[in-house]
Amino acid sequence: MTEPVRISPADAHAKMAEGYTYVDVRTPEEFAEGRPAGAVNVPLGDDFVALMDARFAKDTKIVVGCKAGGRSLRAAKALLAAGYTDVLDQRAGFDAARGPFGEITEPGWSRSSLPVEK
Repeated sequence: MTEPVRISPADAHAKMAEGYTYVDVRTPEEFAEGRPAGAVNVPLGDDFVALMDARFAKDTKIVVGCKAGGRSLRAAKALLAAGYTDVLDQRAGFDAARGPFGEITEPGWSRSSLPVEK
């Protein structure tokens, strides 16, 4: 399987302007606290691919994001394995990618002066 292309929050924002849909895979509670402007919520869980299949065609241009980049990478891999053809992973999440001691290694969407909704 091809590994997902991982992009920065700024690149994800630019891709949305090109027609990509931002799919936030965090929990509904996390999503309600704040999200990238225009994002849709499809939480990562056992039925994730089925939920995606019900909403999107396999050729939909999708950017996947979460809180820190871990869940979105799993989601992007699952979508590619399920036959989705244009999936990008926003690698820093909504908050930030963090190292083993909790230090920020890359600011996420909310720390990058990008549009946020609540």
